Amino acid sequence: MGPNERRIEIIERLCHRRQDTMANLANEFGVSIRTIKNDIDILSLSYPIETIRGRHGGGIKIADGYKLNQKYLKPEQVELLKRLSILLSGDDLAIMNSIIKDFALKA
Repeated sequence: MGPNERRIEIIERLCHRRQDTMANLANEFGVSIRTIKNDIDILSLSYPIETIRGRHGGGIKIADGYKLNQKYLKPEQVELLKRLSILLSGDDLAIMNSIIKDFALKA
């Protein structure tokens, strides 16, 4: 398995598990913890990954609500929709709120 394939597997596992440790991932993929750290550094440029310090409970976490292969609104898009929703009422407001709820990433 090459680095790109491993990184895809890592992000898929994080999306499924929501949180894991670098040691566990290193063991699963048969690589060093340093390799996993490098993979996480690269993945965090494109995915909402957070590293948590700590001997117990530390590790790698994917943002709450993030799902792989789902499109998300950028923060500036969310802010624009919120500003525009002030002009709406009734069903239109409900639809706008549902768009924000479904496509805004919960950080």
